[in-house]
Order: sequence, then structure tokens, then C-alpha cells
Amino acid sequence: MILTNDAVAALAALAHPGRLGVFRLLVQAGSGGLAAGEIARATESRANTLSTNLNILVGAGLAASRRDGRSIIYTAGYERMRELLAFLMEDCCGGKPEICGPLVALASRSCAAEVRSC
Repeated sequence: MILTNDAVAALAALAHPGRLGVFRLLVQAGSGGLAAGEIARATESRANTLSTNLNILVGAGLAASRRDGRSIIYTAGYERMRELLAFLMEDCCGGKPEICGPLVALASRSCAAEVRSC
């Protein structure tokens, strides 16, 4: 369960075009993740900017890193992503399922297209 302060930190981390792009790239990469160099090339980021963005995402729980030989591999923090989405939808609907129903269908369709960590 995510607390309000954790949700604010995660949303703040995503409230930047560069970090949002990196996070979406990591989500698309799946559980295997991507090396920092691959992320830099894909996002056309400078090393110091990318490092800062990745550190903020890791600090918010939206990404994780592991060493693989000489590379650092980054993966999306799927658990925090699920917690954040659940937090945002927790009070959704107010007894009116048509409000959030389309979001459920979208999530099902996105995850069914390719089995990911949804």
C-alpha cells in the first residue's frame, strides 16, 4: 500500500519530460531492463542528466538498478507503478463504474497484447 507522501514523490518524479520518457522506456523494456548506455542512446540524454533522472526515479521506487559485469541495468519499478495506479484509482467511480471502467479495459488490453509485469 502506498502512502500519500510516497504517491506525491512518485508523481513528482514523473512530472518531468525526461524522467517520464525514461520511465516509459523502462516499462516497455520489461523485466530484463536496459543498460544505462542504451537508455542514454534511446533518449538522447547526456550522461549526467540521465544519471540524475535515474537517481530520482530509483529514489521514488519507480526504477531499480543492478550491476551486470561492467554495465548497470535499470528496470521499471512495476510494484510501485501498480501501487501508484491503485492509489490514484482507489476513490474512483463514487458508485459510477462508467467513470473508471474504460481504464480497466485499457489496462487489460495493454497487458494482454504482450505479457509484461502488469
